Amino acid sequence: MHRHLELTAAPIPLGDLAASRVESSTSGAVITFLGVVRGSEAGQPIAALDYEAFEPMARHQFEKLFQTMETRWPSLESTRLVHRYGIVPAGQPSLWVEVTAPHRGDAFAACQWLIDEMKRVVPIWKRTVPTP
Repeated sequence: MHRHLELTAAPIPLGDLAASRVESSTSGAVITFLGVVRGSEAGQPIAALDYEAFEPMARHQFEKLFQTMETRWPSLESTRLVHRYGIVPAGQPSLWVEVTAPHRGDAFAACQWLIDEMKRVVPIWKRTVPTP
């Protein structure tokens, strides 16, 4: 399985990511997920989220998740993930995930599992930035 992981303070380059997708003659499903910062948290308006990551451990945990994905869904062809850190304004993406597989069932299941597990085990924290 092809893997790509990027942790960045820069805006997520959606067009570049789509253009750099590795095509395969066996790919029947390309699932992408875009996590966007909402303009409210717990019913209160916010300006942004401030993400903090312990990057060495975050990378380690992501690699473990990717390894588990390869075992659970051996047909996966590619998994790419970009997560921002620092201040991400409301309306901007903070997470982009792409999973490619021959069939949609495996791609959807693996993508959802990765996001759920990432939130559970990867040391990335968020703090709300109130509206001025």
